[in-house]
Amino acid sequence: MFNSLKSRLDTFLQSVNQKAISDKDIDSIVFELELILLQNDVSIKVTEEIKEILKKDLSGKKIGLLDNKKAFIEGSLKEAVKEILSSEKIDLIEKIKTKKPFVIMFVGFNGTGKTTTIAKLGNILKKKGFSVVFSASDTFRAGSIEQLEKHAENIGIKTIKHRYGGDPAAVAFDAIKHAEARNIDLVMIDTAGRSETNKNLIEEVKKIKRVVKPDLTIFVGDALAGNSLVEQAEKFNEIGIDCSILTKIDADARGGGALSITFATKKPILYIGTGQSYDDLEPFDPELFIKNLF
Repeated sequence: MFNSLKSRLDTFLQSVNQKAISDKDIDSIVFELELILLQNDVSIKVTEEIKEILKKDLSGKKIGLLDNKKAFIEGSLKEAVKEILSSEKIDLIEKIKTKKPFVIMFVGFNGTGKTTTIAKLGNILKKKGFSVVFSASDTFRAGSIEQLEKHAENIGIKTIKHRYGGDPAAVAFDAIKHAEARNIDLVMIDTAGRSETNKNLIEEVKKIKRVVKPDLTIFVGDALAGNSLVEQAEKFNEIGIDCSILTKIDADARGGGALSITFATKKPILYIGTGQSYDDLEPFDPELFIKNLF
């Protein structure tokens, strides 16, 4: 996990440690760091933020050959990353306990693993004692309803569905009514994958949100999507998201996505997908993320 970024940062820190640093050296050091970050999916905005923090920390300090420059710069970078990841945490379990049914809407592009992520989170919450129902509100993509149903059957959760081409908001509304009638704790709503060029689908998500007024809206993004992940997150953040789940993090050699998405949305990462099984969804730990980078 994050092998590429970790390796490049380590090489960078080792090289910096070999020389004295004065104000005239700062620009070249920061430029070298900039290339490393951009080549590892860290967005331009995040890269600029980290550069400014490092410049500020180094400015006016003369660090000699015998000083531990690696420790100084590594400490500065760790603090910068920590600051970027410092969005307010969400205690999902406690939030769910505040309302019945608690309604979660999932948004994200096709191919990110959104439907599988819904199943994973549903499975985790069911194991924690919550009753759950799924809403198959992706009535647009062929096979989407069957995909959600199959996952639901595998983990013992009921799916509320309508026909393809039907009103997604109506499906979600029916799922909530079903939960209310049966005292079910949690409604989890799947939605159609977005295309940046398809405004109708964006409007559809807005309509679902207006109709069902979800208690939590989660953006699901693919950690391997590179800088397009930021564009996707920003698009959905216009609709209003509360947090994110990053999928395929186990295959991510770069690691820039987590930094970029948190900075772009100013919302926390709730979980990360770490594999194919229903149990492969872990709470995101910023401290562990930083340890994996340095």
